[in-house]
Amino acid sequence: MTTGTAAPPAPPRQERATRSSTSRSVRRPNFLAGFAGWIWLAVTVVPIYWILITSFKSQSSYFSANPLALPTEPTLENYQMVIEADFIRYFTNSVIVTVGATVPAVLISFMAAFAIVRGTGRFLRGVNAIFLMGLAIPLQATIIPVYLIIIRLHLYDSLLALILPSIAFAIPLSVLVLSNFVRDVPKELFESMRLDGASEWGTMWRLAFPLTRPALVTVTVYQALHVWNMFLLPLVLTQSPELRVLPLALWTFQGQYSINIPAVLASVVLTTLPILALYVLGRRQLLSGLTAGFSK
Repeated sequence: MTTGTAAPPAPPRQERATRSSTSRSVRRPNFLAGFAGWIWLAVTVVPIYWILITSFKSQSSYFSANPLALPTEPTLENYQMVIEADFIRYFTNSVIVTVGATVPAVLISFMAAFAIVRGTGRFLRGVNAIFLMGLAIPLQATIIPVYLIIIRLHLYDSLLALILPSIAFAIPLSVLVLSNFVRDVPKELFESMRLDGASEWGTMWRLAFPLTRPALVTVTVYQALHVWNMFLLPLVLTQSPELRVLPLALWTFQGQYSINIPAVLASVVLTTLPILALYVLGRRQLLSGLTAGFSK
């Protein structure tokens, strides 16, 4: 008499066939998606490659050589020409406007999102509805009222005239994103902080703020990119050449160097570098903030 454990029954033939066909379908390479991915990569990379190599070409070599060929004699004259055309001043103005608009907008949005999630009452629900309504109003539809308000406040032709409207337009989307992340923080953590004697203010900064860091980085990078590339507000609310920001300066460069294409592309490269540096510094938390909802 055998005392060993009996072997489990073999799966039916139909079940084994289903498993083998499923494994084959999972392992089957998707050539169509791969081909489409390579096409999209080429569509994205080729213009960037052309802009980069053209910015190192001289004006004569640009018109005489192959547009996609590497420069035979690379030169930095285009970058020198752009920098000498008050690029540093325009860059400083863009940094002031971007930091001055993004940091207050993110902080105000985080505090508003925490109050909306943790608070109760009709007032906070009404505030949340107002923020959501702000998402439906485009900037182009409010440019005339914003212009009149800036004139009445005597802020026309100043950097503050660009910062204040940028903060207002950045808050609705930031509140929507941050409130979803604050809502995902377990309620038990808030209750434990309250049992430890922490106030709502301390709970917000010591608990909710560190746990929503990926969302904060995501919102910061997105809003900084939006403010950095802003063109309509500087065009309408400023007129002095010394108060131009980089997008408006690019438009000026294009008019000044309309024939010198390499100089124009050199200004494009210099304008893009800060945003690339910001993405490199916060790419991990940016990607984790963008993909946080897919793992649930």
